[in-house]
Amino acid sequence: MAALARWCVQRRLVAVLLWLLAFVGVTVAAAVMGSAYSNDYEVPGTESGRATQLLAEGFPGLGGDSDTVVWHTTNGTVRAPDVEQTMTRTLDEIADLPGVAAVTGPYDEQGADRVSADGHTAYATVTFDDSAENIDQGEARAVVSAAKAAETDGLQVELGGSAIALTEPQGGHLAEVVGVAVAVVVLFLAFGSLAASLLPIATALVSVGTAYAGIVLLGHVMTVADFAPMLGMLIGLGVGIDYALFIVTRHRHGLKRGLSVTEAVTNAVATTGRAVVFAGATVCIALLGMLILRLSFLNGVAIAASLTVVLTVAASVTLLPALLSFIGMRALSRRERRHLAEHGPEPELPTGLAARWSAFVERHPKLLGAIALAVIPVLALPTLGLRLGTSDQGNNPETSTTRQAYDLLAGGTSRSSAAESGGGFGPGVNGPLTLVTHVDGAEDKLALDNLDATLRTTDGVASVTPVTYNSGGDTAYLTVVPESSPQSRSTSELVDKLRGEVLPRAETGTSLDVHVGGVTAGYDDFAEVIVGKLPLFVGVVIGLGCLLLLLAFRSVGIPLKAAAMNVAAVAAALGVVVAIFQWGWGSELLGLGRAGPIEPFLPVIMVSVLFGLSMDYQVFLVSRMYEEWLETGDNRRAVRVGLAETSRVINSAAVIMISVFLAFVLSGDRVIAMFGIALAAAVALDAFVLRTLLVPALMHLLGGANWWLPRWLDKGLPRISIEPPEARAAHERLAAATDAEAADVLAEEERQRDVRDIAG
Repeated sequence: MAALARWCVQRRLVAVLLWLLAFVGVTVAAAVMGSAYSNDYEVPGTESGRATQLLAEGFPGLGGDSDTVVWHTTNGTVRAPDVEQTMTRTLDEIADLPGVAAVTGPYDEQGADRVSADGHTAYATVTFDDSAENIDQGEARAVVSAAKAAETDGLQVELGGSAIALTEPQGGHLAEVVGVAVAVVVLFLAFGSLAASLLPIATALVSVGTAYAGIVLLGHVMTVADFAPMLGMLIGLGVGIDYALFIVTRHRHGLKRGLSVTEAVTNAVATTGRAVVFAGATVCIALLGMLILRLSFLNGVAIAASLTVVLTVAASVTLLPALLSFIGMRALSRRERRHLAEHGPEPELPTGLAARWSAFVERHPKLLGAIALAVIPVLALPTLGLRLGTSDQGNNPETSTTRQAYDLLAGGTSRSSAAESGGGFGPGVNGPLTLVTHVDGAEDKLALDNLDATLRTTDGVASVTPVTYNSGGDTAYLTVVPESSPQSRSTSELVDKLRGEVLPRAETGTSLDVHVGGVTAGYDDFAEVIVGKLPLFVGVVIGLGCLLLLLAFRSVGIPLKAAAMNVAAVAAALGVVVAIFQWGWGSELLGLGRAGPIEPFLPVIMVSVLFGLSMDYQVFLVSRMYEEWLETGDNRRAVRVGLAETSRVINSAAVIMISVFLAFVLSGDRVIAMFGIALAAAVALDAFVLRTLLVPALMHLLGGANWWLPRWLDKGLPRISIEPPEARAAHERLAAATDAEAADVLAEEERQRDVRDIAG
C-alpha cells in the first residue's frame, strides 16, 4: 500500500489523468450504447414463470407492453356524443403513433365491458410493439401528449402502465446534489479547510460516475434492474465519501505531527488505506452473497453495487493520494497551519466531547448498555408484521397520472370530485390473474369451458374473460379479475385457493395443467423463493464477515458481537421501513405514495448492504482498540482510547452517509426511497447507538474476554493485520520524538488531561 501511495504521489498528474480518462471513456461508451435494464422478477421453475413462458410460446403477439388510457366525466357520461367523438379521434391518433401496435377502445360492440356501470369512466388499452424496458421514452411521451390533449373542464384523462411510468418526472439529480451539498458542509466543519473538504467529494464523484456508466454497460450482458444504477450511486456516494474522509483525517494527523506531505500521504494510505480496503472487501463479500440465491434479477444488482464499491475503494487509495499531494499543506486550515508554524508539531490528544463521552461510557456501562438494548427492540417490533408483496402504481404519489388512472379504474378517489361517488371497474382490474395451459383434444376444451363457469362462482373473483385459444389450438388462456387490489392479501389468498383447490378439481380426468400467472402471482412466487433461501443467505454473509473479523482481530468475541449488532441494525431498519411504507406513517407526507407491502427483494439487498456498511464502523472502531490492547494489554484503556480517538470521525462519517441516503428520498422512486430511509436509519443506529454506546459498554463489561482466542485456533489461523507492524513502529518512533519536542509547551500550558490517563 505504501508503494502504491508513493507511486500515485510521484506521478500524481498521471494518476489523475488515468481516472479522468476512465471516467470519460466509460461514460461515452454508455451514452453510445444506451441502457438495457430489465425488471424481470420471474423465477425459473415457479408456477408464474411457467405461465409466462407458455403465454410467450403460444401467443407471441402478446409480448408488447399493454398500457391504459382512462377518461372520466364529471357531467354526463362517457357515451355522450361530444365525449365519444373526442376520445375516438384521440385513440385514432394514438394508434397511428410510432411504436404503437394496437389500440382497443370501448366504443365498439366488443368494448362494452370497458365502460363502468355508472357510465362516468371508460378506458382503452394501448399495446406497444415492444416490452416496457425496450420502449423509447419519446414514443411513450407522444402517447401521453396525445391523450392529455383531449382533456377539458368536464373530461379528465389519465394514463397508466409500465411504459407510461417512464414519462413521469423523477427527482432528477436533486437527490445527489442535496446529499453532496450536505456532505461538503459537514466536511468543512470537520476540517476547516475548503480544499480538504472537496477532495472526498471529488474522489467519490469520479469513482461513482465511472461505476454508474459501467452499470449501464453491464445491462447489455446480464439482467440489471432499472434501479441498480441509483442504488449503486446511493451506496457509492455514502461509502466513497466516508472512505476518503478516513484517509484525509489520518493524513491531516500526520501533517500536524510534523510529517512532510509525501510522508503523511504514504502513511495514511499504508494504515487507514488498508482498513478501507478491508472494509470495502467486507461490503463486496456481503453484496456478492446475493449470488448464492441464484436469481438473475438479484445477480445484476449484486454485481452492479459491488462494482461501485470496488471503484470507490480504488479511487480512495489511488486518486485521493494524488489529489492530496496537489493541495499540499492546504489540507490543514489556515489556523492549523499558522499554529504548526509557530509551535511546531504536537501530539494530538483526544479531548473535548469525545474524551468525556468515552470516560462516561466506561463509568456507566450497565446503564448505557441497557438503554441501547431497549431502543433496538422497540424499533424492530414492526418487522414482525413485515409483508412482502406487490408495490404497484397505486402506491405512486397522488399527483401522478399513473396513480390517477389506477384510482379511476379501481373506482376510488381521484382529483375529480365526481370520482368520489364511486364507479370504476373494481380494484382487481389493475392486476388481473392470467391462467394458461396446454390444450390436448376436445376433452380439455370442454373442461376449460366448465372452468370458466366454475371460476365465476369462486369467492374473490369479480369477473372472468372467455377462453382464448392460439392459432394452433394447443394453448389457451383466460383472465381472472379479482375483487381485491393486486397488493391485497386477499388477492394472494385467491391465488393460493386457485392453485390448491379450484384448478386441481377442474384438471381431474384431463391432461390440463393450468398455471396461474399475473402480477400478484409473480411477486408471491418471487417472495416465496427469497424467503426460502434467506436463512442460507444470511448465514453465509454473517459467517464470511465473522471469519474476516476473526482473522483481523484474533478474537472470538469481537466477530460474534459484530454479527449480533448487524442483525439488530437490520431488524430495526426494517422496522422503520415497515412503519413508513407498509403502515403508511408519513409516506404521503414525504411524497412516497400510499401504504403498501414491501418489495420482496428489499430484505435481501438490505441485509447485504447494511451488513457491509456496519462492518466499516466495526473495523475502524475496533482496530484502534485492538492496537491499544496489543500495546498495553489493558482492556479498559483500550476501549476508552479507541472510542475517544475514533468516535468523532465515525460520527462525522455517519452524518455524511445519513444525509446522502436521506437525500435519495427526493428521487421520486419508491424503491430507492425505501433503500434511502432503511440505510439512513441503520447507519444512524449503528453509529450513534451500537458502535459508540452498546459495543464499548459490552466490551467494558466483558473485560479481557473480548480478546480471548483458543490456543489451538490461534496456531491454526493465518496472521493478517489491518495496520502493518512497520507502520505501528513508525507511529511509536514519531510519537516519542513529537512528545519530546512538545514537552516544554505542554508543561507551560494548562490542558485538558489526556483520555489515556482518565481513571475508569
